[in-house]
Amino acid sequence: MKKPKKPKKPKRKGRKPPEGDKRQFLTTMDPEVIKAVKLAAIEDETSASLILEKAAKEFLERRKSKGPG
Repeated sequence: MKKPKKPKKPKRKGRKPPEGDKRQFLTTMDPEVIKAVKLAAIEDETSASLILEKAAKEFLERRKSKGPG
């Protein structure tokens, strides 16, 4: 006897899941900063996520090389 098939979930429209080993991170920013990042992403033919990830990595490197307090 065959099991009844589960109904398929409708495909989510909108955001795609993060690629590879990435996870989502939600934050709040000034609307003008968000707009500027999105425009820069379009101009550079990249994603806002990649711009913000690069900025965060650069910040963390500067912070690490600065040393304690």
